[in-house]
Amino acid sequence: MTNETAEQEQDCYVIWESCLRIIRENTTPDAFMTWFEPIIPHSFDGEALVLQVPSHFFYEYLEANFIKIMRKAIDIAIGTQGRLEYFITENVQEVEQPKTPDNPILYNNPFKPYGQNNYTNGQNNQSKQVVSSFSREMYESQKAIYATALNRFYSFDNFIEGDCNRLARSTGFAVADKPGVTAFNPLMLYGGVGLGKTHLMQAIGNHINGHFPGKEVVYVSADRFTDQLIDALKHNRGDAFKQFFMQLDVLMIDDVQFLAGKEKTQEIFFSIFNQLHLSGKQIIMTSDRPPAELTGLEDRLLTRFKWGLTTDLKQPDLETRMAIIHRKLDERNQTLPDNIIDYLVHSIDSNVRELEGAINSLSGLSENGMPVTMELAKQIVEQIVQVTESKQAGIEEVQRVVSDYFNIQVDELKDKTRKKEIVIARQIAMYFAKEYTGFSLKSIGYHFGGRDHSTVIHAIQAVTDMIQEKREIRMYVEDIDKKFKK
Repeated sequence: MTNETAEQEQDCYVIWESCLRIIRENTTPDAFMTWFEPIIPHSFDGEALVLQVPSHFFYEYLEANFIKIMRKAIDIAIGTQGRLEYFITENVQEVEQPKTPDNPILYNNPFKPYGQNNYTNGQNNQSKQVVSSFSREMYESQKAIYATALNRFYSFDNFIEGDCNRLARSTGFAVADKPGVTAFNPLMLYGGVGLGKTHLMQAIGNHINGHFPGKEVVYVSADRFTDQLIDALKHNRGDAFKQFFMQLDVLMIDDVQFLAGKEKTQEIFFSIFNQLHLSGKQIIMTSDRPPAELTGLEDRLLTRFKWGLTTDLKQPDLETRMAIIHRKLDERNQTLPDNIIDYLVHSIDSNVRELEGAINSLSGLSENGMPVTMELAKQIVEQIVQVTESKQAGIEEVQRVVSDYFNIQVDELKDKTRKKEIVIARQIAMYFAKEYTGFSLKSIGYHFGGRDHSTVIHAIQAVTDMIQEKREIRMYVEDIDKKFKK
């Protein structure tokens, strides 16, 4: 290597560090951590700064969302003649080891730990090391405990993709295709109940099992991890428990928020996490919240949770919910009337699990000869949709309470009349539907005669303004609000 080449390779780190200072000032902390910390400077030839990124999707996202910020950073760090190029690691069989800068301030999350064997055809070339105190028999005994934890039904093929989960699915597939090699290690998936976190995690595990049979993959919930640890400690097998997990190639732990307050469990998990990560093994976790909002967990664990990629699964949009319904019906070789499908897709808009449950219930009743009517669909939805501790109301309940208060019929809230008293009642009902049901604006509009979401926005804003300006309207709203809080 010539002195000039060595200087240019060193320069790429200095230049990229200068760029990062500018980028950090112009992005949110979450965006910076997700999209810029995983990048590794590859080389610099005097004009082109080459950045190593983990996938084509990652590159396209940078170009689509951060190109102006990156252009500004390059102009300042190199000059207007400077340009960016990308080295995409998913396109090569052997991932180039990142060069180590003398002062690696921002490069503590490489794609692979320094010194590990190159990734070749998904196989681990190193033989599994078994310590003398932990025999192969003990390993197989431990493995048998978790052998049936993965549900083979969960796959990428039957995971419905939408805007609500596209990034999570894309990164999940990248991890499944090259476990332990991408920048997404650990991969943290978070979101509310019933949004598909467990499905996606298990799809990753099933894909790895199907394509890399030599890899040791274990899926375990945080609660079961704790229970098994307690049992191991009770029988003086704590070291064997820890050694088992340290020899895995892929560890998937579900609902890590349930490790909160369990000091010994966190201590053991911290050791396992460190060993696996240092060995370039893949770690995947799910949670109901992002790491920054988790409480009861040690700071050193939370810091490590942020090393890789954290991505969320949001509530499914209308198109995704519609696709889920049709997929479930296709699986059962059944159909439902369009008006029933419309009702379901607008009545269960926050939870995939509840939506699937409603479809299964209606399909089962239909198979047994019961006609599927709108009234039956409403009964099923009432039974399936979970009521929160704050007594979350349904849209129909909101409509009933408001119509009773104004002594009008519920149907009048849904029709096209422009009578002033009906319009005000309708707007107040929409206001409370948004306040108490958690339904999307589109779904609220659907339940008020198929109105557009912009009508709902206008109604909510109108009521908000009238509360401030008109004492009579403020009294109406306060009176109705008390009825929901009883």
